[in-house]
Parts: sequence; C-alpha cells; structure tokens
Amino acid sequence: MIRIGKICLAIIATTFAPSLAFAHPSLHHADSLTAGLVHPLGGSDHLLAMVGVGLWAAQLGGRALWMLPLAFMSALMAGGTVGMLGVPALFVEPGILGSLLAIGLAVALAWRVHAAAGFALVAAFAFFHGHAHGSEMPEGASTLTYASGFLFATGLLHLAGIVIGFGNRYLGRPMLTRVAGAAISVTGMILMLT
Repeated sequence: MIRIGKICLAIIATTFAPSLAFAHPSLHHADSLTAGLVHPLGGSDHLLAMVGVGLWAAQLGGRALWMLPLAFMSALMAGGTVGMLGVPALFVEPGILGSLLAIGLAVALAWRVHAAAGFALVAAFAFFHGHAHGSEMPEGASTLTYASGFLFATGLLHLAGIVIGFGNRYLGRPMLTRVAGAAISVTGMILMLT
C-alpha cells in the first residue's frame, strides 16, 4: 500500500511542477538529436500520454502490444508534418489534454477493445501531439534529426509503460496499472482546469 501512495505522490508532484505543466517548453532549440530525445520528458502531458499508451497496450496484449505504440508514433509523425507545413488544426491543446483523460480512463477501467479500435483512438490523439510540435518548429531547425530523437524517446516511453504494465501483472498487482491510469486521467483533468 505504501508503494501506491508513493506512486500517486510522485505523479501529483510532477503534475504541479510549474516547468512541467507547459505542453511544449522551448522548441526554439529543436536542432539536435539530443533535443529530440529530451523533449518528450519536458511536459507531463506528453510523457504521461506516451507511458499511458504503453500501459494500455500491455493490458490489451496480443496485437495491441505493437499496434498501439505504432499508431501513436505514425500519427505523431503525420501530425508533425502537417503542423510544419503550416496547416492549421482545430482543438490541438484540448486534444492533447483529452488524450490524458481518455487513455488514462482506458487504463484505469482496463477497457478491452479490439486492437483496431485502440489503434484509431490512440492515432487520433497522437495527431494532436504531433501537430503541436510541428507547428511550433522554428524555421531552420534540423527537423529530421530532432524528429528521430523525439520518435526514439517516444518509443522508449511506450516501452516503459509496457514494462510497467507487464511487471505489475507478473507481480500479481494489476491494480497498480489501473491506479496509474486513474492518475494519468486526473492529471489531464487538472491540466484542463489550469
């Protein structure tokens, strides 16, 4: 029981840390592989959405184990490309925060859906994440290098969620995964209100 309290405390502390509450801190340094690797860790909304996808993939298992992360990364690239081209999209920030709410709830409720439905839901939300980054990309930035680092870090965060999900199941504590999902969802609600 102490572990659950520590996990919730860490998530709450991260949520209220002022520097982490911004969705897209300092994209003006999007000029290297390292910047791309580090950026997903700089905003709680992106970090938690990516880990949440991994947690849900672990819960669903089967084809969803690779389909959900693939959906997120593919739509992230598509959204980033559309954003870099200057094509506007509606509801980007609400879509990003909505991803925390929806993915967190899916994990908290251990929502069993067909892998294709999960793929579509995750891809829709990932498009918003990608668009936000693409539209804020500074002119002259090394987009290919930055995007490579960003995608690699995204994959690692998905993998972290998968490992946590399987680890909790292996330890006989799948409820910890559901608690993490609830915390992700609550974080989304808090960020929507701030």
